[in-house]
Amino acid sequence: MAKLGVNIDHVATIRQARGGSEPDPVAAAVIAECAGADGITIHLREDRRHIQDRDLKLLRQTVNTKLNLEMAATDEMVGIALSVKPDMCTLVPEKRQELTTEGGLDVRLNSQGLGEKIEQLQDGGIIVSLFIDPDPDQVKAASKVRADYIEVHTGRFAEAGDWPTERAELERIENAVKLGRKLGLGVNAGHGLNYANIKKVAALGGIEEFNIGHSIISRAVLVGLDRAVRDMVDLIKYA
Repeated sequence: MAKLGVNIDHVATIRQARGGSEPDPVAAAVIAECAGADGITIHLREDRRHIQDRDLKLLRQTVNTKLNLEMAATDEMVGIALSVKPDMCTLVPEKRQELTTEGGLDVRLNSQGLGEKIEQLQDGGIIVSLFIDPDPDQVKAASKVRADYIEVHTGRFAEAGDWPTERAELERIENAVKLGRKLGLGVNAGHGLNYANIKKVAALGGIEEFNIGHSIISRAVLVGLDRAVRDMVDLIKYA
């Protein structure tokens, strides 16, 4: 059965809106784990718009499942990761102006630089995943730079406005998952997944873990975080 990694970035987004201490991402991580989450995901962005360095350090001390740090492939972030030692680092593209991550890494274009960062992190005992579009060339490139995992970007599927487009995107995702596994990569998936569409992707099989944040935190505002996480766990389990 596929696992669920809960992204708690937007718990920190709410906190940062007032500049105070509530709600606490660490407390949210504890609740999510108790509700059945298999891991906690956070994105420490260059501009520190939500998750802060202190959050990362405290979460490393308290997360009992798996701590997945999303980050840009920069010297600063690699240094932080090697100091804090999350269980996994997922390298993602990052632009200051974007509201959320837009598309996957271009591994083919940046293979040399990414390869160096991957090697540094792996030498530090950290598993490395690359967030990429469901493109066979990008999957092959991820294998060539010796990533441990890929996380398949599901955003275009989630934003499809009609069934033919959705079906085509599902096929792209399925092909990327199959190719990744054939090449010996672990395969995760995420971006834009919610309570209405998760079963279609989970039913494909071959995906080890789904990283989902915005939809779960949005539902938690209405029904509570424990219920929101349990509902998503059940949808994945019974897909």
